[in-house]
Amino acid sequence: MKKIIRIVFRFVLIFVAFVLFYFVTAFVCARITVNEDVVSSGQVITYIKSNGVHTDLVVPVKNSIINWAKVFPLKNTKDKDSTSKFLALGWGDKGFYLNTPTWGDLTFKTAFKAMFGLSTSALHTTYLDSINESHTCRKILMTTKEYKLMVRYIQRTIKKNKNGKSIFIPTDAVYGTNDAFYEANGSYHLYSTCNTWTNRALKFSNKKACLWTPFDTGILNQYP
Repeated sequence: MKKIIRIVFRFVLIFVAFVLFYFVTAFVCARITVNEDVVSSGQVITYIKSNGVHTDLVVPVKNSIINWAKVFPLKNTKDKDSTSKFLALGWGDKGFYLNTPTWGDLTFKTAFKAMFGLSTSALHTTYLDSINESHTCRKILMTTKEYKLMVRYIQRTIKKNKNGKSIFIPTDAVYGTNDAFYEANGSYHLYSTCNTWTNRALKFSNKKACLWTPFDTGILNQYP
């Protein structure tokens, strides 16, 4: 019995140490800025939008660089609204996206697979008519060169079929009438979250970003 207690005690200590290490690392790395000297300027208006937990990249639906409606067809949304001006893109665990419409639907199996990279990933795309700056939505001006880099980053995330097209995921798990899901590359886990994906997009585009962050606050703090 004493041996079992010692084993359980050691397991608890290891778990607590891991949790502390994770959060301390996240706290420190989120406050280390990369590309700190980059000036926020340019003609392309983009945004970082948070729902309090998860961040999306928000980009123009169409400009001289790319027409995202050709990559993520409007026909795959319920309302098929061709007047949308912006597109929000979020990356995450496919099982979490499709099987957890609310936090009350979260199961241990889904959470475990998401935390430890045991599931595939998906892109959630949402067409928006408009968007406004707020404490959870920050405007980021980008030059043409910077935006081209962001486009390249997003395109690398998209899993494509043999014809080079994005792979639509038919599902009733959409959040509204203007969104859809697509297969994505990469695996979600504790050290590569939806916010890590957004932060990497900024770094790849040579914009201000955290050294690393699994949380939305680290990114938002870079753009006060």
